[in-house]
Amino acid sequence: MDQIDKDINSSSPATPIVHSCCSNKPDHCGKLEVFDWLKDIPETAIKFDIVEVRFKNTRKELFKNVNGLRLNRGDVVAVEASPGHDIGIVSLTGELVYYQIKKQNIKSPETEYKKVYRKAKPADLEKWFEATSMENMTMLKTRKIASELKLDMKIGDVEYQGDRTKAIFYYIADERVDFRSLIKILAETFKIRVEMRQIGARQEAGRIGGVGSCGRELCCATFITSFVSVTTNAARYQEISLNPQKLAGQCGKLKCCLNYEVDCYIDAQKDFPPTNIILETKTGQAFFQKTDIFRGIMWYSFDPVNIVNLTPVPVERVKEIIALNKSGKKVDVLVDESNIIPEKELDYHNVIGQESLTRFDEQKSPRKKKKRRHKFKGNTDEKN
Repeated sequence: MDQIDKDINSSSPATPIVHSCCSNKPDHCGKLEVFDWLKDIPETAIKFDIVEVRFKNTRKELFKNVNGLRLNRGDVVAVEASPGHDIGIVSLTGELVYYQIKKQNIKSPETEYKKVYRKAKPADLEKWFEATSMENMTMLKTRKIASELKLDMKIGDVEYQGDRTKAIFYYIADERVDFRSLIKILAETFKIRVEMRQIGARQEAGRIGGVGSCGRELCCATFITSFVSVTTNAARYQEISLNPQKLAGQCGKLKCCLNYEVDCYIDAQKDFPPTNIILETKTGQAFFQKTDIFRGIMWYSFDPVNIVNLTPVPVERVKEIIALNKSGKKVDVLVDESNIIPEKELDYHNVIGQESLTRFDEQKSPRKKKKRRHKFKGNTDEKN
């Protein structure tokens, strides 16, 4: 522990850790940033004294502007905390805050909001930068202490309060952990009030960030505020192969994007017959293999094991065959020639006027080189 105290005391305030990609702008982006789509609309006579303030990573809270300060997005403010004060960045003001309150089902008249004290002074910013620069080192030291105490937990992140009197330690644990001894050691080592907050694997991925298999930044690190449970039924509705390696995200859980289009697929499949029904024909039994949901086509084959000789059957025709089978009749063929849906051939139309990518593959006829005629200037001696 003495070595830890030496490391802390010897550390000098470093460059502040900025958690955004465009911090040089007044309304720089951050995790869970809200787009103000009412920005260009003139202000109404009704004044909203509630503002939204965001802190490190995914923590945002609502505060009351009791002093009537003129606050805009991107302003750094000192707000009420328990105990002391905290430093945050205004992420939303005006009428949109009312919609955020309505979205979160907060009863505004009955809720006592914490106060916005003032805009941050240079002394507040200096202390805030100093506290922020210590977060990474504190996290590493805390991991070492937790491993020495043999606690089955992982410290994922540390967030210092703006006045450097309190810190929130985010951790992940599969089972219940008795960390009372850890809190005592952390309070004595870092001279702060300690708050332990347990998060899940999805929240940890959102706090760390990264790039997904789609090539874009993780959804949990950009705009997802509430993590809805994702089940394998979402993949089944979308006819996605149940491959755990492809369906799992960086958190090890099912990808959140599996829920994005489920409702659309469920609505499209409302009129589809069950897939476990075998179609009876005079040539044999037809077994379901796959579905083209948005084109309204179900594919059947006469082999229950091997997917060979697939026959596309429209949904209306499948319903007709099922109704005939229930009445004890067998159809001659799955699809009549009049019901065959011709497949459209995809063609590329060069609407922009770009050159073909295969223009260098075409062999061009070699050009004949023309002989140059040399012209001599000046007088030449003529031989008689």
